[in-house]
Amino acid sequence: MPSVRPLPGRLLAAPIDLNHPGAYLHWGVIQISVANLLVIGLMVLVFVAALLLPFPKGRDRDE
Repeated sequence: MPSVRPLPGRLLAAPIDLNHPGAYLHWGVIQISVANLLVIGLMVLVFVAALLLPFPKGRDRDE
């Protein structure tokens, strides 16, 4: 019978199993982990979205 973790242990547990070596991509002399490449890609996506999305319009102050 598997043991059931208490509630704090279940809340702090990783959603995926992290008990193995990471996966790496190789491009010649460049080596990067898939997790780091994913984080870099998300950061570039957020940066591009910040450049392209319009600023919210504020109220006109006619005082």
